[in-house]
Amino acid sequence: MQDWTGILRLEAEDRKGKTVAKNVYFQGAFKVMRPIYHDDSGQPCYYILNPGGGYLDGDRYRMQIALDKQARMTLTTQSATKVYKTPNNYVYQETEISLKEGSYLEYIPDPLIAYRNARYKQKNIIRMEKGATFLYSDILTPGWSPEGDKFSYDTLQLINELYVDDELAVYDHIKLNPRNQDMNTIGFMEGFSHLGSMIVVGEQTNNDLLDRLHEAIHVNTNEYRIGLSLLPVPGFTIRVLANSTQTVERLFTECHRIISEEWFNKRPSFLRKY
Repeated sequence: MQDWTGILRLEAEDRKGKTVAKNVYFQGAFKVMRPIYHDDSGQPCYYILNPGGGYLDGDRYRMQIALDKQARMTLTTQSATKVYKTPNNYVYQETEISLKEGSYLEYIPDPLIAYRNARYKQKNIIRMEKGATFLYSDILTPGWSPEGDKFSYDTLQLINELYVDDELAVYDHIKLNPRNQDMNTIGFMEGFSHLGSMIVVGEQTNNDLLDRLHEAIHVNTNEYRIGLSLLPVPGFTIRVLANSTQTVERLFTECHRIISEEWFNKRPSFLRKY
């Protein structure tokens, strides 16, 4: 894939306790805002922008993020990623993330909204050195349909490959294809319409943290279903099925808060734009 609709490269390093960019490059329908420092921790927040307002037929996007030792960064989007109908070619987004020892990246994009007849494929490749920390979340949301269908999109496919010291540690593959799958059955959406996924990798993971997370999110309710699973490396995944974006966001915000307090003795910044 040589013709990219948008390209973004961002490299950051630690300078006396403050993370700053040492290389920023973007081209086409991908941009990044100047960093915002929400507190005195030295951790910047970068907002990714798509000037086009949405992803269209055949769009291709590539992003590369690299953090040097001890660098810390929050990465998010300015608004939800909207994927419109793709009659000819699916939309593709590829992200490569490199994290050196002692670095921390929290990548928390706004929800992905897939509209009628949308086809979207996303691949994230994360390469971490031992001692780095990574937090990532995704929320899949069905777009409005004139017929009121929950699943009018064609295909959503999300792949995460995570390597620690060049060894594959996590392979996570989600593929939703309503035309060929019964979305309401066990193993798919099970009567819900929204899917949230969070991956957290960090050597600080311990049983006390997992117990605190379990107590906070496992509530006897029909509003959502949630699962927490350990990874082969120090870390865990959280998967949520719900019927609204706000429900998933509320759960992930609470998990993010607990992790930030336990690992960095700070509360995360409020990232939503509304």
